[in-house]
Amino acid sequence: MLISRQNSLLLIVDIQAKLAPAIFDADEVVRNNVRLLEGARQMGVPAFVSEQYVQGLGHSLAAIRNAAITDVMADPAVNARFFEKTHFSCAAEPGVVDMLRLAGRQQIILTGTETHVCVLQSALGLLAAGFSVFLVADAASSRTPFSRQAAIDRMRSAGVNIVTTEMVLFEWLHRAATDEFRAMLPLIK
Repeated sequence: MLISRQNSLLLIVDIQAKLAPAIFDADEVVRNNVRLLEGARQMGVPAFVSEQYVQGLGHSLAAIRNAAITDVMADPAVNARFFEKTHFSCAAEPGVVDMLRLAGRQQIILTGTETHVCVLQSALGLLAAGFSVFLVADAASSRTPFSRQAAIDRMRSAGVNIVTTEMVLFEWLHRAATDEFRAMLPLIK
């Protein structure tokens, strides 16, 4: 099944200040999440960003916040929506599944940290809630490569689609030779 921009939303899980320095391949993960946030904004795909226990882990990294909130005065549809949680799974946090359903989208493009904890539990919970889940493997990680890979393997066997940042961007675009394609080129190159 292809990803459809009309039927998908982006969910970034817990890329936060106090946790990010310990994450394997953190620079690539952050860079790919910024690309996805910018692509989502350009393509009109709703984006959501969770923050786990902000009191202990801090807010999202500045790069994520800057890419997620482009204009404080803009229509809320332009900016990503942030929410705090204390459950590891976004799906277990009261009100989050309802908030995601209100977007009217069936496909969830999932990224973040840590892959083997909050991302995994969110993916499994969102599957159980009836969503189609696509894990962006190069935009998700853990403190160790082993934990990251174990989580990806487990999600794949549970029915989560494993994709890359470029797969998402190109599937959102659907075709070349358009103004949208040309506008997205800087995110792809």
